[in-house]
Amino acid sequence: MKLMLISDIHGSSAWLDRAMAKVEEERPDQIIMLGDFLYHGPRNPLPEGYDPKRVAATLNGHKHHIIAVRGNCDAEVDQMLLEFPMMADYAMLFFEGRRIYVTHGHGFNMEQLPPMAPGDVFIQGHTHIPVADRKDGVYVLNPGSIALPKENFPNSYGILEAGTFLVKDFAGETVKRIAFAP
Repeated sequence: MKLMLISDIHGSSAWLDRAMAKVEEERPDQIIMLGDFLYHGPRNPLPEGYDPKRVAATLNGHKHHIIAVRGNCDAEVDQMLLEFPMMADYAMLFFEGRRIYVTHGHGFNMEQLPPMAPGDVFIQGHTHIPVADRKDGVYVLNPGSIALPKENFPNSYGILEAGTFLVKDFAGETVKRIAFAP
């Protein structure tokens, strides 16, 4: 099984189109959306191709393959446009024998983890900075942002497959990588 992680679209139809092209290329079983779907937020510049209605329509075309959580820029009015549930603060997944906690990162985050056991996986977005690391035995992952990367990182997404997490840029280069211990 293969998961693709996308975070912090912030209404950019241009970058979502690029991400959906990568979905076609990567062919994941599920797309994990880490929040901040439609609105750019008061602290961010308008992203390239800002078009929240088009973003909603594009995402709705993939609704059967999306598992999503709410970001700090998402509101109930956004749920009215999106045809998949996205208002939960977190999702719990079981993948390749591991418990995975998925959230946006504005509540629980890498600095304040929820109760987790060694070997579990914590995935967040929110910071727009890719991460592939371990903290107190827990794998902490962030795919970065497809639309508004920070700290000079490229626009990026994540792939979780066969015990490995990769952050990739849109040129196909690996930005971050971590393999899980057996």
